[in-house]
Amino acid sequence: MLDIYIDADACPVKQEIYAVAKRYGLEVILVSNQWMRSPDSSWVRLVVVESGADVVDDWIAEHAGDGDIVITGDIPLAWRCLHKGAKVLGNTGRPFTEDNIGDVLAVRDLLHDLREEGMITRGPAPFAKADRSRFLQELDKMIVQIRRGSGIAP
Repeated sequence: MLDIYIDADACPVKQEIYAVAKRYGLEVILVSNQWMRSPDSSWVRLVVVESGADVVDDWIAEHAGDGDIVITGDIPLAWRCLHKGAKVLGNTGRPFTEDNIGDVLAVRDLLHDLREEGMITRGPAPFAKADRSRFLQELDKMIVQIRRGSGIAP
């Protein structure tokens, strides 16, 4: 079964996910450590977990698996989900894959070290319209790939 799991606390594309999931008839599972507004629909479920470091990540990594899609900007969570067979899409529409996750983790660690040393003082670029468009295209592509691979008509 294809479900979409969202690392929901800081996800800027929830509305887009709802629209795509509704069109394909998919279940969306929002995972957060606090209550948040979500569509009042049978295909959207909000899971509120305890507060704490990585509690949301642990829940998603435990429940998502082969044939699911995880939406997150958290690179270690992306790595964990990929190793369980899930497809993973970043909030800006960049897919995390087995081929690129090692490089992405290495760059993340390097940038963290540079920030710690004061060599980099700004964060990532602001979320842009192009990110939203890329996200929609990649999410649609992932859904079609999973459905074709499982024999379900797109």
